[in-house]
Amino acid sequence: MARYRRFSDISVSEKLLNTCFLLMVSLGYGLAIVYLYIAHAGLDNKPGLSIEDIVCTYYGNRSSSSLETALNDSMKVDYTTPGEKKIIISWIHQGAYEKEYQEQIRPIFEKKCVSCHRPGTDMDILSLTSYREVKETVEIDPGMSIGSLVKASHVHLFCMAFLFFLVGKIFILSEINVRLKRIVVMVPFVAIGLDIVSWWAIRAYPVFAYTVVIGGGLMGLSFGFQVAVSLYQMWLWKPKEVIT
Repeated sequence: MARYRRFSDISVSEKLLNTCFLLMVSLGYGLAIVYLYIAHAGLDNKPGLSIEDIVCTYYGNRSSSSLETALNDSMKVDYTTPGEKKIIISWIHQGAYEKEYQEQIRPIFEKKCVSCHRPGTDMDILSLTSYREVKETVEIDPGMSIGSLVKASHVHLFCMAFLFFLVGKIFILSEINVRLKRIVVMVPFVAIGLDIVSWWAIRAYPVFAYTVVIGGGLMGLSFGFQVAVSLYQMWLWKPKEVIT
């Protein structure tokens, strides 16, 4: 009968290579979680990361415009004073008319915003140099655009599938219950699909924000389990018998 390859069969050099890879991707995974928190926390104008923040990302804040959302998020500290923010939001709620824009809003934008929000800055942000451009930002926020969602989906599919394939190739050398091993290596791929399908579903049904959390949680648990078991069995665990 053929003998299967396990951690007990590999050289120290291969163990070192596997360990360095697992440690590096673990650091990257941790930083990705930090970025996820920074990028999405507070979109519902409340501290911390919540289900509502996920809804705001993909479904949008349909009780608020994209400009108002920005004023309450990325622009709330660095670019506008509380008084200026109050003037702009009041203008939005009163109909965003051009006369008031020319008199009250344009001077604020010229002073605080158009140095970055203008054509030719090589930045992927909206231009705010004219009333027509500003008017577009006070429409209801529809969430992530189809184009951005397609881009995020394909990047996520390629990167995460590749990551879990490599981590799984190391993990399958572990000596644990075969059925459990098969479940653990399959879970992240199912979770990736659930996660991405839920992004699209949220655009119509915000309740799918919960399945985004479930998918992300399953990926994180599987990743942590595979890394922990792999590192433990490579360096600390002594097999009691040879499995064939």
